[in-house]
Amino acid sequence: MSNYSAQLHEEQQAVDRAYHRLDAMRAQTRSRLDAVRAAGSHGSPTQRTERDSFATMYEDRLTQLRAVEDRLVFGRLDENDGTRRYIGRIGLSSEGHEPILTDWRAEAARPFYEATPAHRGNIAMRRHITLRFREVVGVEDEVLDVHSSHVSQASDSGTLTGEGALLASLSTRRTGKMTDIVATIQAEQDRIIRAPLNRAVVVQGGPGTGKTAVALHRAAYLLYTHRRLLQRSGVLVVGPSPAFLHYIDQVLPSLGETGVISRTIADLIPSVHAEGVESPRAAALKGDRRMAGVIANAVAARERIPDDLPQVKVNGFVVPMLPTDLAAAQTDAKRTRQPHNKARETFVESMLHLMTNRYVEQLDYDPDRSEIAQARSSLRLNDQVRRALNLAWLPMTAQWLIDDLWAKPAKLRRFAPWLSDEDVRLLTRPKGSPLTTSDIPLLDEALELLGADPKETAAAARKEEQRKQDEQFARDTLAQNGIGTGIVTSDMLLEQINGLDEDTTAQRASTQREWTFGHVVVDEAQELTPMDWRMLMRRCPSRSFTIVGDIAQTSALAGSRSWRKTLNPLFGRNGWDLNELTIDYRNPQEVSDLASRFAEGEGLYISTVKAVRAVPDSVERVVLPDADRVVDAAGEYAADLAVRFVSEDGTGRVAVIADDELIERVEASVWDRLRGRLGEERVRRLRAQPAWDRQVSLCGPQDVKGLEFDAVVMVEPGLIADNAPSRMVAASDLYVAMTRPTQKLVIVRTSEDADHLTI
Repeated sequence: MSNYSAQLHEEQQAVDRAYHRLDAMRAQTRSRLDAVRAAGSHGSPTQRTERDSFATMYEDRLTQLRAVEDRLVFGRLDENDGTRRYIGRIGLSSEGHEPILTDWRAEAARPFYEATPAHRGNIAMRRHITLRFREVVGVEDEVLDVHSSHVSQASDSGTLTGEGALLASLSTRRTGKMTDIVATIQAEQDRIIRAPLNRAVVVQGGPGTGKTAVALHRAAYLLYTHRRLLQRSGVLVVGPSPAFLHYIDQVLPSLGETGVISRTIADLIPSVHAEGVESPRAAALKGDRRMAGVIANAVAARERIPDDLPQVKVNGFVVPMLPTDLAAAQTDAKRTRQPHNKARETFVESMLHLMTNRYVEQLDYDPDRSEIAQARSSLRLNDQVRRALNLAWLPMTAQWLIDDLWAKPAKLRRFAPWLSDEDVRLLTRPKGSPLTTSDIPLLDEALELLGADPKETAAAARKEEQRKQDEQFARDTLAQNGIGTGIVTSDMLLEQINGLDEDTTAQRASTQREWTFGHVVVDEAQELTPMDWRMLMRRCPSRSFTIVGDIAQTSALAGSRSWRKTLNPLFGRNGWDLNELTIDYRNPQEVSDLASRFAEGEGLYISTVKAVRAVPDSVERVVLPDADRVVDAAGEYAADLAVRFVSEDGTGRVAVIADDELIERVEASVWDRLRGRLGEERVRRLRAQPAWDRQVSLCGPQDVKGLEFDAVVMVEPGLIADNAPSRMVAASDLYVAMTRPTQKLVIVRTSEDADHLTI
């Protein structure tokens, strides 16, 4: 047996031990879960509740143990005294509490990512272990103490190397899911991952620098380190699109974390869906922070003193509704500082009180309580009074307010005098039009100012009263049975009463707009408008954010071109930390250099310093005389790349990026060529794949933001630039398109397009 084979055999024994323990824990948890379920619904309510709580705990643990199967063990640290520590996805100990595996998030694992020969502590060597399923297929050693015996041993064994595991991971074919980087986290990434919870951390970096992966691993680290706090408040991940959220949705479960909420801006308000489309300019106008004032003005306009006020007869006496009384009642309501619809209750009660006093003032005797109550009731039920009170303080829903605002240009001009006539024209739309993504932050602003739908207030009050009764029942039950300080708490019992499972926090958060999270991760944050940020800040009052983005990739007209200008008003000058990732792990050097030169020439700020690998012939330019030949060539190259990279096992991704003017023709060309190469049946299966998991994608540059592919065909980049809403957006869109591939970039264009735009 060679020295290298002996090393593989040695590590296989350690890996087998870890998996054996994992299997035993799964079996034990499964057995306990089965035993709890077998007990059925017998026994007292308290016993049933306790069994349900245990079942929830076992189900949660079993889910976690199943999720960490892939690459359970990936590293080893050797200390100067000969101690070895294996690093993996979760922590494992033997039945005798002997350490088997150290969780990658534990402080003891930090040197695996951050130790260097100059700053190594007591670490002599770091070993990377590569698994295929449960089999050890490779080991690589980085010797940190150059004076130790590990140097000669690793050299003799053929394991002495560096960054091999990272480069191997970069060469694998893409899938429809982002994979974690837990085995290959670099030192600059690890320091960001372990940053304190109580700060806003900005991760700025060019394409392929691992920003998203760092943010997700940071979320997993914070959940591990601050479990008690974040398990109850939850973590929110905000992404740019449903396709992106599908792409990343396996990363946190693979790191042992479940129950994190993932949403786009369009989906942040429960039961509200944005399906409308609007121009980039209209979206930018709605994203302007001054829109908060427009919404406030629209609400305030419904708190007024009508011109025509009624005089109502009560028991033969005329009771007037006076402007002075309305003004006083409105002042009373505003002093409560409650949302509009809730404060209206105070306004109505104050007005009824004042009008009842007007009635009493006309009597020449002291009425008893029953007469006063009868007079008040008559006023409350009077149609004229009710109409006048509604005119003076109109109850509204947020969606009605937004819909009414865009449907009436005169109101829009009144509430937003800073808008030009052209701006008003862009924003005006028919009543009943579907909401757009840019409407959602304005709707959230309106909900904040208006509060609950008046029709829902009574139902909400009944629900709250029931919740209080349930809480009291839970406390009394636990106190009577003496189990209130063990594994079953009153909160757990209440959750079981309400039928909640292991994802209680996630379920609550997904149904409550007012839910506040312990931490928020925002990806592609450069695209957020000031109004988007207002909506997110409400959801995390602690200001604990991980903000991920690249200001060179901003495609939204109201997005960020400067972190300082965006974040200082939100967090204060000293309330956030900027971390820049500078190494491109995704793109070949040739692709990275091409994209960087173009972006810098267009005036974009570029963070990336270098790519970690070169791939010969990874950039190919094709210039043809006319658009018809460009369309044909795009299909040919896409088919060639699909044959090369796309496999029937589901791995491999190819994207064809073109402007909307050409996309239909290009799409027809691509599928026609693929039928000739792969056959009708294979093409049918490829076309039936869901949008977020397609192995062959045809799309615009903004659709691929945050995603990566083995190969990209970019068609007529000059046309993409011409149809962008601004020159800066055009530059960002093309920079994004060029930086999606991990292996190959093909640019197909006409000679006219090449003369028009240099790439």
